Amino acid sequence: MKLAYTANATATGGGRNDGLSRTDDGRVVVALATPTEMGGSGKGTNPEQLIATGYAGCYLGAMRFVAGKAKIDMPANASVTSHVSIGARDDGEGFGLEVTLDVSLPGMSKDAAEDLAKRGHVVCPISHSFKGNVKTTTNVSV
Repeated sequence: MKLAYTANATATGGGRNDGLSRTDDGRVVVALATPTEMGGSGKGTNPEQLIATGYAGCYLGAMRFVAGKAKIDMPANASVTSHVSIGARDDGEGFGLEVTLDVSLPGMSKDAAEDLAKRGHVVCPISHSFKGNVKTTTNVSV
């Protein structure tokens, strides 16, 4: 694989437990905290929120890339809402993620929207990385 870009970030302190994470260019600086639902303070963001934010943007961009290459009119008001959940894995060895993506493609036919969503997963590097590792459900509305 020919690499085009590398993002660099460093976490300090307690990591997800009341730590700090920042990119080397200073564009992203976040206080981290475990969610209250998991016994934490909730006074910061958490890795699941960061994954949800990144995945929503990456996947929407991937669908726009596919639409552009295929000369498909994708609605300007298209959106992706990403729901990233964490829980104990069934093997008892640690934690795992599950993702639900709610894709809104208003004005497209259901078949065209479903096809675009499917093709978006092929292009999106996060979808590719999660494939076979993270249960991902995609809901498409038009």
